[in-house]
Amino acid sequence: MRFRPSRPESSAHLAPLSALEPLADMRAAVIDATGAPSNLHLATVPTPTPVLSEVLVRIVAAGVNPIDAKTRAGSGVANGIAAYPATLGFDFSGVVVRAPFEAHPFPAGTEVFGVSNFPRCGGSYAEYAVVPTLSLARKPSSLSHVEAAGVPLAALTAWGLVVETALAHEGQRMLIHAASGGVGHFAVQFAAYFGARVIATSSARNADWLRELGADVVIDHTTEKFEERAGEVDVVIDLVGNTTDDTGTRSLRVLRPGGLLVEVPTGAWPGYADAAAAAGVRATSYKVIPDGGALATIGRLLDSGAVQVYIDSVFDLADAAAAHEQLENGHTRGKLVLQVSED
Repeated sequence: MRFRPSRPESSAHLAPLSALEPLADMRAAVIDATGAPSNLHLATVPTPTPVLSEVLVRIVAAGVNPIDAKTRAGSGVANGIAAYPATLGFDFSGVVVRAPFEAHPFPAGTEVFGVSNFPRCGGSYAEYAVVPTLSLARKPSSLSHVEAAGVPLAALTAWGLVVETALAHEGQRMLIHAASGGVGHFAVQFAAYFGARVIATSSARNADWLRELGADVVIDHTTEKFEERAGEVDVVIDLVGNTTDDTGTRSLRVLRPGGLLVEVPTGAWPGYADAAAAAGVRATSYKVIPDGGALATIGRLLDSGAVQVYIDSVFDLADAAAAHEQLENGHTRGKLVLQVSED
């Protein structure tokens, strides 16, 4: 079943916020407490009201990310949830319905994609969300809302890892673990775009696809030891940690002296910094920065065809629990997306 917004608004006129009446309640996928995927359910909740520089966005589609599932289960950013029921979700694509002033960069009617301010406020698993202006960019015209919703968090994370932290460049050798996932498939593309030689780990079924995205070497982690094939590398983008086969620890063996380990999953390897120092390499963790300017650059790469987003499956908002179950079962290629309302 597809849902329409409970009260669609015309964008023909935009009155000052102080003169606007509150919107009717909206539908959202919420949790009343942390726990299993079945804790996610549909509810009717108040539509949020933007303040200061925030805009109100009608959500057409919302991306589903590992951080969503971790938060729902009680880790992730669950400690930042101030009250329940809580609406999850970071990624979205939709249409601005209220902006703070008439000459705003994203006036009412603008198609946008970006990152919500969850858990400080309600997330994107809802018909509407309030979003900081600096976390927005115009939706790439070549993408549908479903496709665009799969981009922001994963692509911004990959951009921060590969471009801003690892400084991808010609001649650099970069090992990317879990390369077929949401962040991984963008990381492969960004690294290749900037000239790095990409060595990717994944399952065999994704090997040809990853080569199409720009990977020079794909190592099947189920049958091969990457340290026996990768050779010496300059950078490891570790999207796994030590929770599976000591991937993080083994990665230190392939880094050149002074090389860089970028450790992404929170809590997956608490001792990474000390281990890296003992091995004579540099290390840093990373947290995504919801930078609308960087997202606009990514949008231009998507429109040019230099980068693509892969959507594995699309679920209706009512089936958010099933989306979380699929995500936690692993083996997802690219991204999962919730269809929240009609385009």
